[in-house]
Amino acid sequence: MTVCQYSLADFQYIAAGAAILASGGGGSYQDAVSVLNELASTGWSGSVQVRDYDGVTNCCVLALMGSPDAADSLTLTDIEYAITNTLNLFQATTGAAPGCVIPVEIGPINSIVPLIAAALSSNAIQWVVNGDGAGRAVPELPQTTYSGSAVLAASPCALANDAQASVAIQSAALSASTAAQVETLAGGIVSAFGSFSGIALWPSDASNGYALTGSYIAGTLGQAWALGQYLLLAATPASTADVAAQINALTGRGTTPVITNFYITAVTQSTTSASLDAGVIRLDNTLDQADSTETHYIYNLNENLIMYSSLSSAPDIIAPDSICYYSESTGLGFSNATDDLAVYFDASSGKSTGNRVSIIKVDAATQLCKANGVVASFAGLLRKIGYAGSMPYPG
Repeated sequence: MTVCQYSLADFQYIAAGAAILASGGGGSYQDAVSVLNELASTGWSGSVQVRDYDGVTNCCVLALMGSPDAADSLTLTDIEYAITNTLNLFQATTGAAPGCVIPVEIGPINSIVPLIAAALSSNAIQWVVNGDGAGRAVPELPQTTYSGSAVLAASPCALANDAQASVAIQSAALSASTAAQVETLAGGIVSAFGSFSGIALWPSDASNGYALTGSYIAGTLGQAWALGQYLLLAATPASTADVAAQINALTGRGTTPVITNFYITAVTQSTTSASLDAGVIRLDNTLDQADSTETHYIYNLNENLIMYSSLSSAPDIIAPDSICYYSESTGLGFSNATDDLAVYFDASSGKSTGNRVSIIKVDAATQLCKANGVVASFAGLLRKIGYAGSMPYPG
């Protein structure tokens, strides 16, 4: 079993790698950078142990849930109190404190939330599991390997806001038989909290035989770390082809640059009643739409779900395969959060900033596609945004 000790610099690598691998979701990369800078300013200089699940330690999935734009300008204090309030409720509900936690997904924020929880927990949370439930970011809980497990129940589920005063804490403990039902209940609660919340669920303990074992995708935090280190230590921004090759080598998943050095020329985005940011991103091969000879559209619900081309009758990429952003102008990935997109699209002028954007397709993790109900759940999301065609994987 490989055991890593991740310091603040390693958190930064993970956020940068996750900003590509998350397929446009998992929280804002700009917010992640800001939060980690705040953590540095506190003087924290410790480390967090990251390793495979041992099958004998109380664990739960820990994340922030909701709209990245509603949580715009997220701070370390926001995360710290949302985590604390949520874990306090989770412990009171389950009767046991988790000794370790695991990310729900890969994302600039949701990959570092468990790390921050361990860093600030005064050793209550002893370590973080090197893995997640999707190998990318996902719009809803049912699109995870956790949801596909026959032995790992989603509830009890705890949600809480980021209030600092005890009298202002809003929280809810949910119990439901499926992750889809938990998602439906949680969506309304998160919206009432202000469109983002801490969430702890899928407890793994003696009562279910420590059922997280075999129910997560192993190694994905380490993959994000290695990709982020490659990006942040590069003397000059890497080519899209080289980044794709790195992802393939690290993950073992098929990786293909689909478009290279395009421009974001239009963004349409709004927040749904379930606290998801729904939008369409237009990419052209020229700065001006009028001069473009090739256009692609990405449809997202927080995360990128499908990309179409003006030159083809079939979609370029369909979820659960990942539609990953990378920029040769900045040498970084990014998400669909407004502050991330602002680097590439000027909302005030309605034009590209001139920073180039590439899209890399990363095949879905095999374990994700084989998890019960996951592909069907993605198909349901795609139908909501108007796609009822065939899926890339049986489900």
